[in-house]
Amino acid sequence: MTIPVASPLSPALQALDAHYRAMPPVAALQLRIAGYDGACLRLCAPLAAHVNDKGCAFGGSLASLMTLAGWGLATLRLQQAGLAAEVYVADSNVRYRAPLYADLEAEARLADGESWDAVCAALREHGRARTWLQAWVRLPDGGVAAESRARFVAIARPAEGARGHAAAG
Repeated sequence: MTIPVASPLSPALQALDAHYRAMPPVAALQLRIAGYDGACLRLCAPLAAHVNDKGCAFGGSLASLMTLAGWGLATLRLQQAGLAAEVYVADSNVRYRAPLYADLEAEARLADGESWDAVCAALREHGRARTWLQAWVRLPDGGVAAESRARFVAIARPAEGARGHAAAG
């Protein structure tokens, strides 16, 4: 599957990129947004910034990149639905399948059986929603170096007026 490279980045992807870069631990990953097609977000990072003592990609870097791809995908989809929410990773399961001796490329998408419509409806109705996302880091030959399944939670942000009112009360 080929995901179009986002070049130049759309305003939504520019905002996501700026958000990633504003977090020092994330900025240190040297990630870049490589593509987004509405269903899948792809992030890349150079191997040179993630090499472990064996000369391959550090497992923590693989997990971080997959988590950030999932978080970014959920954030983009909620924004596209016109919803203001904070997105958090609640839990995840990571499997490392093979060492990666190349640049890191993570892709995230909604897990089978999940629905963005259901997520958005729950957020509108209850102010909270959760969903499962899947992510992979592929090997150069198309195999899988690492994969994750993670549950993300979205919590609606109060409207600006409600925020000030709640703080005063």
